[in-house]
Amino acid sequence: MTLTQLPARRPESATPAVARRDRWAKLDLKVSPYVYVAPFFVVFAVVGLFPLLYTGYVSLFDWQLGDDTAKFLGAGNYTELLTDAQFWNALANTVSIFLLSSVPQVIVAIGVAALLNTNLRLRTGFRMGVLVPYVASLVAVGIIFGNLFGVNYGLVNSVMDLIGIGPIDWQGNRLASHIAIATMVNWRWTGYNALIVLAAMQAIPPELHEAAMIDGAGPWRRFTNITLPMLRPTITFVVITSTIGGLQIFTEPKLFSAQPGSNTGGSTNQFQTVTLYLYQSAFENLRLGYASAIAWALFLVIVVAAVGNYFLTRRLSR
Repeated sequence: MTLTQLPARRPESATPAVARRDRWAKLDLKVSPYVYVAPFFVVFAVVGLFPLLYTGYVSLFDWQLGDDTAKFLGAGNYTELLTDAQFWNALANTVSIFLLSSVPQVIVAIGVAALLNTNLRLRTGFRMGVLVPYVASLVAVGIIFGNLFGVNYGLVNSVMDLIGIGPIDWQGNRLASHIAIATMVNWRWTGYNALIVLAAMQAIPPELHEAAMIDGAGPWRRFTNITLPMLRPTITFVVITSTIGGLQIFTEPKLFSAQPGSNTGGSTNQFQTVTLYLYQSAFENLRLGYASAIAWALFLVIVVAAVGNYFLTRRLSR
């Protein structure tokens, strides 16, 4: 064997450095993913988890705003909540407005997304146009819809009078007020959800539609058998987010009231939502402990509704 054929020997001094580099590489591979996601969990713990847990702690006391002394009640606030007729009325109003807004909102959003996914002229303009309600000032939206659904000079009642239907007291009637508020919510959020669904539609491989067209499938058959099943994760996301937002509705009913500074949701609480009642309990009645119990009750309702919608959406999308 010649000298050129002898295997090169690694310097002994380089061996510890290589070992340290390997250890650091393995440590980096294990730790780096957690470091990258840590900022989210730190922020969530500070502004999300801690307020939630502290609200649960406050709900166990008779805590009056401005009073440093708090009397421990245990489950007393929750026991009172179960027998509070105004809370159950607010919860029924919230669920009613949620159903009247979220169900049509998701269906219309899917239809609008399907239209925007076709070969329309000025497609970019239409796609930007559906976001205009979302970026509009919510206070301005409340004023506009308050005038549209006005009893005496509202445009909606004027149109209904032309077709022979008498005027409706949109703020005084319970169901009518729910429809008016749900219309406001749908007008603002449908375009936003439509763009989310549109993005998912454009991610569907075009080869699937081309193969279906070769097999003779029409547009409706392709939409129901290809597009909708492929949109299942996105539809689930939209349903869950609309559920969370719909059950927390606050600004729309507050601005829809004839007295925007009031949190009663009408003269007989006909459109008072749970969040409005929570606000009234905390900052009008100064009962922070009871308001915290309302917040936790609403949190549990949202969790149950979101989980139920998740399984329902998965079953219907199969």
